[in-house]
Amino acid sequence: MNTILITEKSPEYELLDSGQGEKLERYGNIVLSRPDPQAIWPKNLPEEKWREADAIFTRVGTAGKWKTAVSVKKSWNVNLGDLVFQLQLLPSKHIGIFPEQGTQWQWLEDKIKSTKKPVSVLNLFAYTGGASLACARVGAEVCHVDSSEFAVDLAHTNMELSGLSKAKIRFIVDDVRKFVEREIKRGNKYDIILMDPPVYGKGAKGEVWKIEEDLLPLLSRIKNILSRSPLAVVLNGYASLYSAITYGQVLETAVREFGGSVSCGELAIKESSGGRLLSCGIFARWQN
Repeated sequence: MNTILITEKSPEYELLDSGQGEKLERYGNIVLSRPDPQAIWPKNLPEEKWREADAIFTRVGTAGKWKTAVSVKKSWNVNLGDLVFQLQLLPSKHIGIFPEQGTQWQWLEDKIKSTKKPVSVLNLFAYTGGASLACARVGAEVCHVDSSEFAVDLAHTNMELSGLSKAKIRFIVDDVRKFVEREIKRGNKYDIILMDPPVYGKGAKGEVWKIEEDLLPLLSRIKNILSRSPLAVVLNGYASLYSAITYGQVLETAVREFGGSVSCGELAIKESSGGRLLSCGIFARWQN
């Protein structure tokens, strides 16, 4: 089944407008303008509204930079789905969170809460911890793995900000492929496995990740670290080169022996100015 998971306006997040290759968002009381290749339609709001943004990201060739108002601090905090995140204006145009993932976090929380047993979660390519925190706050034991020390440090900060310092989260800086191989050898098992692989990346020691070469081998290993009665496997994609249908089919192949069902689709954010849906990524998820 192909579906769309839609993120709506919330008190501390809003997609104000989009168009002409850009998006205008509000995080708390900070308004950002930055590129988005999916927004190919005309803008709804006048240009003066866009120019009033507190921070504007512009790209020149392969590089980019933020132009900020004097009032914008180096970092600020926002509350999304009762979790608190520290945001920063990063050179990549990103800020440390993908708000469209909130629908996935809620799905995971509901899945864990409905289970009458302890749940172990492995979060691979875990970034700044949104999914890890969502799972941990409803009682799951989480192993959070990312090759970026910066991202893992920020995930730990978000855990503290969210009042989850006593949550059962193990933070690990490592190449995901090497970590999975070691877990197989150690015989460790997980009830839920989450993956959000980039198109291209580098491991903790410079190991190169290319999605077209490395995704399928990783998926083929996942079954070896799933528990006897696993609950779910989630595969997310941001600018992943592939379609949601492709993700759904490769995930179904990887976990076929466990039965269950696979759904797939797009993650989108609803725009306030015109009600349009801005596509922000794809997903596939298996559940038992």
